[in-house]
Amino acid sequence: MIVQKIFQFAFFLISLFALKAQEIKLNTLKISGFAEVYYQYDSNNPESNMRPGFVYSHHRNNEVNINLAFIKANYETENLRANLALATGTYMNANYSEEQGVLKNIYEASIGFKISKNKNLWIDAGVFPSHIGFESAVVKDNWTLTRSIAAENSPYFETGAKISYTSDNGKWLMSGLILNGWQRIQQVDGNSIPSFGHQLTYTPNEKLTINSSSFVGNDKPDSIRQMRYFHNLYGIYNINKNWAVRAGFDIGAEQKYKGSGSYNIWYTPVLIAKYSPTEKLSVAARTEYYHDRNGVKITAGTDYGFQMLGYSLNFDYRILPNLLWRTEIKNLSTREGLFINRRNELEKNSCSVVTSLSAGF
Repeated sequence: MIVQKIFQFAFFLISLFALKAQEIKLNTLKISGFAEVYYQYDSNNPESNMRPGFVYSHHRNNEVNINLAFIKANYETENLRANLALATGTYMNANYSEEQGVLKNIYEASIGFKISKNKNLWIDAGVFPSHIGFESAVVKDNWTLTRSIAAENSPYFETGAKISYTSDNGKWLMSGLILNGWQRIQQVDGNSIPSFGHQLTYTPNEKLTINSSSFVGNDKPDSIRQMRYFHNLYGIYNINKNWAVRAGFDIGAEQKYKGSGSYNIWYTPVLIAKYSPTEKLSVAARTEYYHDRNGVKITAGTDYGFQMLGYSLNFDYRILPNLLWRTEIKNLSTREGLFINRRNELEKNSCSVVTSLSAGF
């Protein structure tokens, strides 16, 4: 019922925007939408029909479901920009579980204004996509259907304010952020300090992109404050019109307890190679490793903590310019049994097959 009211309100706002479009320039307002339907089968076939707890996208098993569907209104002029996107799907259920009421359905809501007459310098505030990582919640923007474990366990979205600068030649993007926390709309009750971040992206040409992003803050109440320091580094290289590679490395450190000079460390490398023989067809292979010995992000409850090696192979076919069919085969392996099978036994491996249809306008 709440979701229905949210979408009714969204369509009401969009209608108002449309009525005003004749008074403003039509090209300043854009209405867009996206939806992805998927089916997944895990070889362990857990009775709960849920994928492991460290998976937040495409996490329902053995059923047809909606991962993400949203409608978005974007208004942009030379000195002002605003976005409103409301969404539903299993992705929203998993990633917004800590939010209250209608906040659970806010995919994006931000306002920005240009603060320099001659330079591309902006201040934006609200809820917007995370500045960390190269994998989006929108499947069509990624090389693989499912997200890496690195992307699943770093922020997909964030709330706060940022100042950003893009150089005149478009080669440099620099931004500084003040945030409500690690993937949150509302700050944790009892937490009185903001979090901070930076992003620096260098694109010297069409072939190469290098990015550095960080997060510094506490995501717990002040009484048990544990400072977290996180850095994401990645590079994208388009070798030619058929081949491209992406490589990333995340590392984080969090205080073992309040005031501690010792830290729990976790890290994760990921490598993706993509081959596109035609405009409609592409294949991507991914390998990844995640090491979280002390369970900062992923609690395993084993002697070795969480240590996982993953491989996946992805096939894409673009049926229409705005309709994409994807299929992925993925295997995850852990040092000790972490995956629950149908008999409620623990397995060291999880092999899954996912297929999806996604459309946008």
